[in-house]
Amino acid sequence: MTMFYQEFQKVLLSVDCIIFGFDNNKLKILIGRRQMDPGRGEWSLYGGFVRNDESLDDAAARTLYELTGLHKIYMRQVGAFGSVDRDPGERVVSVAYYALINVKDYDDRLRQEHGVEWVEADKVPAMFSDHNEMVSKARQLMKEKIKTRPISFQLLPPLFTLTQLQRLYEAVVGEEVDKRNFRKRIKDMDYIEKTELIDKTHSKRGAALYRFNKKTYDEDPTFKL
Repeated sequence: MTMFYQEFQKVLLSVDCIIFGFDNNKLKILIGRRQMDPGRGEWSLYGGFVRNDESLDDAAARTLYELTGLHKIYMRQVGAFGSVDRDPGERVVSVAYYALINVKDYDDRLRQEHGVEWVEADKVPAMFSDHNEMVSKARQLMKEKIKTRPISFQLLPPLFTLTQLQRLYEAVVGEEVDKRNFRKRIKDMDYIEKTELIDKTHSKRGAALYRFNKKTYDEDPTFKL
């Protein structure tokens, strides 16, 4: 610690993580009961305070790893939330991040250990402080991003059907899309590859399985994340 800025009030800085998953054609969010005061027992996002030796991104990545056990998760900053009375305990400014994970990649033992649950994004209960506002803003950002960038592949298994892809898109944007037009758009995208594999889970005829070609996407100069 230095002697600088002694005349100014110190403010606590935290990160809160909105973790989206996609399961049974539903967009879901990980939330749990708050395990500290103030607000103990209230529904809450998972977060933590930023350490002195961490950047904001590093703090968010650490928090996500503690909860999911996953590295290199797709993560984007939502924004800063700093209403004076947002936390009744202390003056706390929180920077929210949203992350996308494949539900199947998440070890359920970790979910139980941290006491969190997958809740449908459209049925999120009232949560501590401004966490509902964070979720609302994250969903809006995600809705805008998915229309122009392939973020949906972070939520799907490596092999997926076009129906799965369409259902995910609809869950994020909050509206149904025309099947024929959607598939026409998808088939015009070089980075979505049709494989020779067939998914026969729901019918004898089955449905073709597709995959995301990250190399093709990265080499296309028209796309930048």
